[in-house]
Amino acid sequence: MPTEIPHHEYDITAIRAQGAGGQNINKVSNAVHLRFDIRASSLREDHKERLMQLHDHRITRDGVVVIKAQQHRSLELNRDDAVRRLHELVESVAQAPRVRRPTRPTLGSQRRRLEGKSQRSAVKALRGRVVD
Repeated sequence: MPTEIPHHEYDITAIRAQGAGGQNINKVSNAVHLRFDIRASSLREDHKERLMQLHDHRITRDGVVVIKAQQHRSLELNRDDAVRRLHELVESVAQAPRVRRPTRPTLGSQRRRLEGKSQRSAVKALRGRVVD
């Protein structure tokens, strides 16, 4: 079940896109800045916690997601792209990570490891000084 984000919880601002654009670049604001405040959102608390713990360059220290979309020449396409990327970010933390249960090495793997160590030890022992 995808997490819904209401439209009023994020701000979309039109800005000028960077890079080449010819004569169009100075006249049209077609890039988009999307700002989404994690703490003030209606997301579930566990989603908020996992979002805040993400080490993502798009999330500021204050808990605001900033997404810049300037892939397309159309403002509407860039707006849709920014919203889609916000949904992908939220969906990436929607499912809780699996709890790791520590396992023990098998008896066979322990024996193979020790045999490998003794073989390496024997090879290194042959590299020593030769005594007549």
